[in-house]
Parts: sequence; structure tokens; C-alpha cells
Amino acid sequence: MKKLIVNADDFGLHPLINQGIIKGYQKGFITSTSIMPSAPFFDEAVALAKENPQLGIGIHLTLVGSVKSVLPAAKVKSLLDEQGLFLPDYAAFAKRFYTGMINNAELEAELRAQIEKALASGLNITHIDSHQHTHVLPMINKLVLKLCNEYNINRIRIPKEGYTFSGGFQAGIGRKIGRSGLSFCAQMAALAADSHHIKHPEHFFGMLAGGHLNAELVKNIIQSLPEGTSEIMTHPGLETASLAKLFTWDYTWETELASYLDKKNLQLLREKNIQLINFGDL
Repeated sequence: MKKLIVNADDFGLHPLINQGIIKGYQKGFITSTSIMPSAPFFDEAVALAKENPQLGIGIHLTLVGSVKSVLPAAKVKSLLDEQGLFLPDYAAFAKRFYTGMINNAELEAELRAQIEKALASGLNITHIDSHQHTHVLPMINKLVLKLCNEYNINRIRIPKEGYTFSGGFQAGIGRKIGRSGLSFCAQMAALAADSHHIKHPEHFFGMLAGGHLNAELVKNIIQSLPEGTSEIMTHPGLETASLAKLFTWDYTWETELASYLDKKNLQLLREKNIQLINFGDL
């Protein structure tokens, strides 16, 4: 049996992202999303999630991305930049963390605050993942798994895309090296999750082409889907030109959304008898 989770990241970051995710769920085959507790449009995302109760909702733990923390800046100074925002990306965070410049008590307090804010919203939380996959970094993963057990969240993303998988996406060497490093960390995180009795999909797609998926690339993933449960990570949204003025990631939000509204891809799922699920069904 082949099962598929299509998880849209960054729920709560912007109304155009929120609306794109909901459209992909209502009219396409997005099955799950990940809400950012510290994002500026968190409350809007919560309201939309409650209007669509069958949509799986994970917690998108956030330690990077130039957004605010949940806790007051004065309580998590070691996690923030001069503007009082999280560091821009995982590389900057990793450098600070592994050189001992992050206060571990502040780190744990912020992650707890994010989890507790999401749980307090009343949403049925299905899983944990994170912005730029910081939850699988060594030592960070140990803390996240401890919190998963403590808060009874027993499903997690493991972003372990195959080392040689491309799905037709033409990636540069830097992106391939980055994917390999992440897949290695994720492989270690999978073993740790198993030891903590935390469930996860067996297969993962959407890393190499992250932010740049289109209908053809998604079709290629569906056609090569292995037995067992797979996750496709995606970043849908509306009005790419408007979002590109706010975020410098060069994502193709509208094109990604169109991939899951595509009638040929919907038909392909039916032909291959692929069961659409969310993390709560693991």
C-alpha cells in the first residue's frame, strides 16, 4: 500500500500563504500543514484550521527566518539578532549554537512556549516539524524528541530525501550538498525518533526542489512513490509576485499550489491507488 502526506509549510506566515494552503486542501490534494506559533498571522491560521478540521496541523518549530520569538526578546536574547528577530537561516543558527553562544535554557524555554501556544489554540496537533529543519540537527533533535514525549506529540517529520533522488529537478552542486547533509542528520534523527516511540513517514520528497516544485515534478514524485508512507513537503501560496517582495527565498508559491490542483496529478493518484493521509493517520 502506498500512502501520501502532502504537507504545506509556513502556515501563519502571511495571509497569501494561509489562503494558498487552504485552497490546496479544499480543491486539491494537500492533506496537512505546519503552523508557525511565532508567525504574524498565527491567529488567522488557527481560525482557518478550525474551519477545516480534517486538515492535519503540525507545529512548525521556528528558530530561524527573521521572525519574532513567542517569548519576550529579553528572555531569549541568545537566539535573536540585533533587531530582536531569529537569525536569518539554519547556517547562522548552527554556527551560533555549535560555538556555544546559545543559552540552552533559553532555547528550551522558547520551544516549549511555541508548543504550548499551538496546543492552547485548541487545534488537534498531529506532528512536529520545523522551519529549515532545525529539529533534526544533532543535539537540537534530542531536545525536540524529549519535548515530543513530554507533550504527547508522537509523530514527527524526518526530511530524509534519497541522496541521489532528483525527480527531474536540475539542482546546483551547493543545493545537492546541502540536501545530503540534511538527509544524513535526518537519518540519525529517524533512529532517535524510533527509540522514543515517535512515528514518522518512511520516505520524504521535496527537499532538493524545495520552493520550486511544479506539476511535472510532483507527477514524477507520484510516479516513483515507493511502498509505505511518504511525505511531500511543499510551499504553496497566492500571488507569487507579492510574496517575493516580502521574502527573499525565490519561491514559486503559485506554481507549487497549482501542482496539487492539477487534474492529471489527481487522476494519477487515483490510477495508482495512492491513499492520501495526514500525520494523524500514521
